[in-house]
Amino acid sequence: MIDYVVTGLSANSVPYLSGLERQRALHAAVVEGRAPDTVLLLEHESVYTAGKRTEPHERPTDGTPVIEVDRGGKITWHGPGQLVGYPIMRLADPVDVVRYVRCLEEMLIAVLVDLGIEGAGRVDGRSGVWMRGTDKIAAIGIRVAQGVTMHGFALNCSNAFDAYRAIVACGLADAGVTSVSRELGRTVTPAEVTPLIERHFSPLVHDPVGASALDLSPVSASAHDREGAPA
Repeated sequence: MIDYVVTGLSANSVPYLSGLERQRALHAAVVEGRAPDTVLLLEHESVYTAGKRTEPHERPTDGTPVIEVDRGGKITWHGPGQLVGYPIMRLADPVDVVRYVRCLEEMLIAVLVDLGIEGAGRVDGRSGVWMRGTDKIAAIGIRVAQGVTMHGFALNCSNAFDAYRAIVACGLADAGVTSVSRELGRTVTPAEVTPLIERHFSPLVHDPVGASALDLSPVSASAHDREGAPA
């Protein structure tokens, strides 16, 4: 079983640090068997976040503050019009971080197909979902601690692109960005996309790589603590 919790969209967008605190509390509950696997779905207020591998030259050129986070990958932006998903779920043993990331990508591609976007796919050596192999439409940055995932994916729905100009997003100087709305030529909000995430997440992500929904035993503290995928 997996729960889907919409914690704030549009005018109710969630400050990043508030969302991170909720992630951490839920992660502890899933590790301890006190909560079911859960996907948090939300929009953030405008913010830059940097994974552990972010280089100084990739940060905002105007000195805008950046929140340091404990996920894999480099710097990215979150903000209005972008649907963010944080799956907090136990992975089956042996933990396979790469397979989990590939499943997230497959789920996002299925969502885009449902929206009428053809041609979305992967790029060798780069995580996320891409259009034409050059423009990223969805980013992924995760952490797995004690066998349970944190952080997740960000799908550009109706957001502007100005904030990306001040950074080297995901450390990829040669990559562009796009959105669902740009690809379709009409406004598509995160609220419209949320039901499609719920439709595809369980069969394409939770069922293939999640631990048994009936196994709620705590994972030992010595279990996996890994990062994966540039945001």
